Amino acid sequence: MNAELQNKIPKHVLWVLKQLQNDGYESYIVGGCVRDLFLGREPNDWDVTTNAIPEQIIATFEKTDMRVVYENNFGTVGIINKEFEKDNVSYEIEITPYRTEEGYSDGRHPDTVSFSDSIHEDVKRRDFTINAMAYDPINKVLVDDYDGFADIEKRLIKTVGDADERFSEDSLRIMRAVRFSAQLGFMCETATVEAIKKHAPTLEKISAERIRDEFIKLVDAPFAKDGMELLRMYGLLAYTIPELTEGINCDQGGAHSFDVWEHLIKSLEHGTNKEYPFHVKLAALFHDIGKPRSRRAANGRGTKEWTFYGHEVIGADMARAIMKRLKFPKDMIEKVVKLVRYHMFFSDPEAITLSAVRRMVANVGTEMIWDLMNLRTCDRIGTGRPKEKPYRLRKYHAMIEEVMRDPVSVGMLKLNGDIMIHEMGLQPGRKMGWTLHALLEEVLDEPAKNTREYLETRAREIYELDEDEIQKLGEAGKDKKDEVEFSEVKALHKKHKVD
Repeated sequence: MNAELQNKIPKHVLWVLKQLQNDGYESYIVGGCVRDLFLGREPNDWDVTTNAIPEQIIATFEKTDMRVVYENNFGTVGIINKEFEKDNVSYEIEITPYRTEEGYSDGRHPDTVSFSDSIHEDVKRRDFTINAMAYDPINKVLVDDYDGFADIEKRLIKTVGDADERFSEDSLRIMRAVRFSAQLGFMCETATVEAIKKHAPTLEKISAERIRDEFIKLVDAPFAKDGMELLRMYGLLAYTIPELTEGINCDQGGAHSFDVWEHLIKSLEHGTNKEYPFHVKLAALFHDIGKPRSRRAANGRGTKEWTFYGHEVIGADMARAIMKRLKFPKDMIEKVVKLVRYHMFFSDPEAITLSAVRRMVANVGTEMIWDLMNLRTCDRIGTGRPKEKPYRLRKYHAMIEEVMRDPVSVGMLKLNGDIMIHEMGLQPGRKMGWTLHALLEEVLDEPAKNTREYLETRAREIYELDEDEIQKLGEAGKDKKDEVEFSEVKALHKKHKVD
């Protein structure tokens, strides 16, 4: 390992290694951090391994300013050194004793874990050769029993030892192989591929949370499109997100050059290239997932002409079901579902009006309207067509900027519940809530109505109606496609040079 790579090892990591060696123990950085150093990548985590057992590790660092923060069931000790903390960032390092593992009756956890005094025994239990290297930067010793460095040069993912045995021990390693491929741009070695295909059904034994965590890393990876294609090629989609398999060979016709599956992964690829947030990339992968279930022949004109009416609604329901099954956090589910549900909004630029844009902002939220625009771009690029036309982009941006100054939520009205209760003398309850929503519907159409005087007068009128009538007013207009004055649109077009 050359001096340049040596210098990339942080001081707090070298300090930990040195403290262990000063007390007479061996110490190495191990696993992914060694791999990343060889690849010229900055490691996310620094893992240290040693022949010291947990009690000895703790004793070593209790004599220093290092703070021991935990010890887990496998003997791993987490420590933090205050000396290296800065800007309120703590440098936590995990130190794990050399260990051996035996028996994986549940296809996930070893039945027994024993401490070892040999680094060679420790690396033998690891998953892939590129993760089975250990390096002692103080004594310049590299342990590479399984030719991990050679596989890095070959850009190859290969199991340590027998692939069947490795995947029998922990089926999640199947997903990890594909995830590493997506992160590093490596291909899997032939025997590893055959074992992945053979063991694919065993993914059913893996918890949804563990599948989710690997899937997130795959979608967020630099080669996410290729990773998704490997899931398909290796037969893993059926055991992870089977809904995506419905798009394979599902022809779309029209402006689309690809089937639904290819369109979705190409849309994801554009999100990757643009470095969009994870929820936008996941929405790009899911946005047309409802098309196979909504596909119908268009007016009997043959199988090359299709309609997909309502696919965005079906797709939103499917996206929700998938993400709930994989135990995604509720807020992430809501973001992705909203984007999938409303991704068709920008499909017809001539039919979009300012009031419709206001309603869209009200539906997805001001913080996500630009995410929706980015998803639209992913959708367009995923068809195989060139980039969005400047005219359309300018028009969309102009209209969004215009309505962002208008009220698009109940909270932006000049009237609120406190005023209605304490100043107008109205009773709180569902009736008041629907009254506010009814007022918002009017203001979405005509922002000029958002004045205290008008809203108070109108609120008293609405409040006198039956609750059912108020509810209907509150919901009215959600599916309308209102037109705005020609002069308003014309002026907006002139401003942004889209005449």
